[in-house]
Amino acid sequence: MVDVLLVYPFFKPRFDRSPFRFPPLGIGYIASFLKQEGFTVKILDCTFKDQRRILKEVENSSPRIIGIYSMYSMERESINLARRIKGIADILVVGGPLPTVDPASFLNDFDLVVIGEGENTMLDLARSFFDNGESRDVPGIVFKDGSGIHRTGNREFIKDLDLIPFPARELFENAPYKKYYQTRFGYSMTSMISSRGCPFKCDFCSRPVFGDSFRSRSPQSIVDEMQSISALGYDTVWFADDCFTISKKRVVAICDEIMRRGLNLKWQCLSRVDTLDLETASRIKKAGCQRIYFGIESGDERTLRIMRKETDLRTARTAVRNARSAQIQTGAFFIIGYPGESNQAILNTTRFGASLPLDYLSFTLPYPIPGTGLYEKVKDSLKDSAKRRPRMIEHSLLFKSQFSELKLKFAIAKGAVQFMMRKYLGSRGYRLLGTPLEKITDELFRAMK
Repeated sequence: MVDVLLVYPFFKPRFDRSPFRFPPLGIGYIASFLKQEGFTVKILDCTFKDQRRILKEVENSSPRIIGIYSMYSMERESINLARRIKGIADILVVGGPLPTVDPASFLNDFDLVVIGEGENTMLDLARSFFDNGESRDVPGIVFKDGSGIHRTGNREFIKDLDLIPFPARELFENAPYKKYYQTRFGYSMTSMISSRGCPFKCDFCSRPVFGDSFRSRSPQSIVDEMQSISALGYDTVWFADDCFTISKKRVVAICDEIMRRGLNLKWQCLSRVDTLDLETASRIKKAGCQRIYFGIESGDERTLRIMRKETDLRTARTAVRNARSAQIQTGAFFIIGYPGESNQAILNTTRFGASLPLDYLSFTLPYPIPGTGLYEKVKDSLKDSAKRRPRMIEHSLLFKSQFSELKLKFAIAKGAVQFMMRKYLGSRGYRLLGTPLEKITDELFRAMK
């Protein structure tokens, strides 16, 4: 029997093409928070397991409280699992980005919804339940009874992140994650978070849990956790921050601490294009940065303004070149078919993305996540399948657009082909073979509906 069982209901989608697999840090933090206060906790990560096995493990754990994580791409899985295990525990709780934005849609299947950062709320909830059997009198939850839906108020964000213990990695099944990365990439990688929150206002981005106030851990705490990850046998860290390079001063301090300790651990991160100059790129390379990913999102200036990116193409190209000059591998993400785009804007994006000296390039369709500006733009034109919130990984167009899904997927394929041809044919080869193909496919794209 355990006091609290925390479940991450990610069952690999059939059409999943994502190369990324990471343990659930959110419930890892909650687990360590509860363990620190003497509660017995177990984590069930469904990433490498089937549902039959998970159901058996839930039953065998005999938990008093079950907490399930949910987000936009996991709504069906979290609700279906809740229906299968209802009655096993005294309290069934859900938390995460989507429950925070839309708690009401979970209240038919869960007793309580945790909104926002979950550490203090889950701790208070567990204390209250085990002290007096009550669980509805703590801040940060939503519940429903005969008189309606009730919110107990929002919690303040945790200001000093150094007070939060590291995620309970001893409760993760580290071996399958190591095997996954070793098999595909030749190294083992896991994730960690060095900051919470993002002050930028990108139109498509959802950050309901950590908000828009940037909070950072100290360099000492960050490198301490990196060392603990190294001790588990991982050789690479993925920084899951919204933007690791948001503060040059912070990044320099972290790099200096890594180098001072002589830590031999590679790492990768996300960056905005306007936060990486050549000096910073050189510093992070010396400190072990292996690859950096940029959320460029569009190769069209007008679309960038629609997206509220507050960046431009010249800055994007310079950032990629800065990373390459420092001998850091580069990756970039782009969105195809954003509301308000023209044929030419989409072609500008495929051409710009393919022209960059990248090691990884991703073109995706826009995903309207509840609570975002993008969602507000298209919520009245959502397709029926989108209203059931299908997995994002299925790569479908979820709203009625002026462009067909076939046309947008043609653009994605076209951009990917142009990128590969530039990468492997070189400038001269691309002029001979790529340029004619690009012109032909440009016209085909324009002719499509």
